[in-house]
Amino acid sequence: MHELPVEPGGVDRVARAGHRVLDVGSGSGWTTAILATLGAEVTGVELVPHLVAMGRAHLREAGVDATIEQAAPGVLGLPALAPFDRVLVSADLGRMPDALVDQLAAGGRLVAPVAGSMVVVDLVVGSPEVRVDGTGYAFVPLRD
Repeated sequence: MHELPVEPGGVDRVARAGHRVLDVGSGSGWTTAILATLGAEVTGVELVPHLVAMGRAHLREAGVDATIEQAAPGVLGLPALAPFDRVLVSADLGRMPDALVDQLAAGGRLVAPVAGSMVVVDLVVGSPEVRVDGTGYAFVPLRD
């Protein structure tokens, strides 16, 4: 099993204190909680109602200052709350998530599995720079 691409000393690649972070496919809230403990302002978004309730309960029980919002069917991410410094996706879209790239702040970074590859998109001077940071990843499909 692969994990989020975080190397020792490089946790800011994913999120750091002061970042506004969107956790897409937040599920049980585990990743949302970890990102919040790094000092980021984290909002999770989840489509499955019982997972929204579970994730919110887990955050509350752990005393983690983060939120999880119910995703709107057909809407990817939370465009009304954008921009975000980081957008992390925990499910595979199978294609480049342009709607999520559009939610990045200047200098922002998106990390998402796309068709089995871990894709990193950095928004540099308004233009996305895309690279693949590994292959062979397996994630559940993201439903939008």
